[in-house]
Amino acid sequence: MRNIDFTKLTKHNIRVLQPYQAKEIPCKAKLDANESPYSIERPQDILSAKALKTLNRYPDPEAKELKSTIAKNFKVGSANILLGNGSDELIYYLTITFGGPVLYPVPTFSMYGIISQALDEMHVGIPLDRDFDLNVKEMLAAVKKYAPKLIFLSSPNNPSGNCFSFEKIQRLIEASKGIVVVDEAYQPFSKKGTFLPMLKDYENLAVLKTLSKIGYASLRVGFLLADERLISEVNKVRLPYNLNALSQAIALGAFKNKQLLRQKISAVISERERLLAEISAVEGVKPYPSDANFILFRVDDADRVFLGLERSGVLVRNMNSVIKNSLRVTIGTPEENALFIGALRKTMDKAPKVKTAKRRQL
Repeated sequence: MRNIDFTKLTKHNIRVLQPYQAKEIPCKAKLDANESPYSIERPQDILSAKALKTLNRYPDPEAKELKSTIAKNFKVGSANILLGNGSDELIYYLTITFGGPVLYPVPTFSMYGIISQALDEMHVGIPLDRDFDLNVKEMLAAVKKYAPKLIFLSSPNNPSGNCFSFEKIQRLIEASKGIVVVDEAYQPFSKKGTFLPMLKDYENLAVLKTLSKIGYASLRVGFLLADERLISEVNKVRLPYNLNALSQAIALGAFKNKQLLRQKISAVISERERLLAEISAVEGVKPYPSDANFILFRVDDADRVFLGLERSGVLVRNMNSVIKNSLRVTIGTPEENALFIGALRKTMDKAPKVKTAKRRQL
C-alpha cells in the first residue's frame, strides 16, 4: 500500500487552515454553543404527515411554502429570500459568488474568516474599539483601501454580545461599493430593531437570520434576505435540495406557531437579566451587558476557571484566545443557570484574590 502524503495534495490555503471547533464534552449543563435550552415538546404537532409520507422523494428544491411563510412574516417578497443549511452555508455561498476582499470586525463569528480562507479569498479583520463597538474610522479606511466585495457584521456580535452602533453600520453601508451583510442570528434577543426595513433603501444591504438560536438548532435553517437581483446571483451556486424536507416542514410549523417562539425567547431574556445580576455579585468576575442569548465575562485566569467549571459538570466557551481572560456562557434553563452560578462561585472561591481590569482589552 502506498503511503500518500495528503498534505502535499492539499491546497496551501487549506493546509494552514484551522477548522471550526465544535467539541462534544459530556456535562450536566451544556452552556457553550448558544443554543436554546428549550426543546420542542411535541415535534409531531408541527411536523406534517405529508412530510413523513414522502421521505422517499427529494424535498421541494425551492422550499416554496416555507419561503412564502417567511416572506409574510418579515414583510418581503419570496424572491428576496434564499434558504440555507444554516447561516454558514449562506455565508459560504455569498463568498463563492462575490469573492473577496472580505472585511469584518474582530473578534466576531469565526466562520467569516474560516470560509474566506477556505476559498482562498483575501480577508481583513479590523479590531473592535474598547467598548466592543465598530472602530468605524478604521473600517472606513479599510473600505477605501481594500474595496471589499463583502462586509460581514454580526449584530448582536458573538462573542461580545452587544449590538453595534446603528449609525456606524449605516455609514459602512453608504460608504461601501460592495455588499454589507448584517448577521442577525441573535437579534430576537435584543431590544434593538432589525435592519430589514432598510433593505428598500440600500440595494447593497443583505440580512442573515436563523432558527438555530431560538430553539431549532438541529434543523440547520438559515435565510438570507436581500435585493432580488442579489438573491438571484447567489442562487446560482446553491446546491440542489440543500434544505431537507423534515427541516422545511418543522420550520414551517415553527413560523405558524409564533406564540411558542415568543414565549421561549422571552424566557431566555428573563433568565439572561437574572443571570447577569448573579454573575455580577460573584467576586472577581466582570460580566458585560448582552443583547444576545449569552453573556461574556472576564476573570483573572480564564483557563483555570474554565477547567474548574468543567470539573463541576458545567461547559462554557473559553474565549481566552480572542479576548484575554474571558469566558462565554449561554443562557440555560433556571436549573442549568443555578448549576453554573454554583460552580462559578465554587471555582472563584478557590482563586487568588485579584482585582479584575476595569477596561476591556482586545
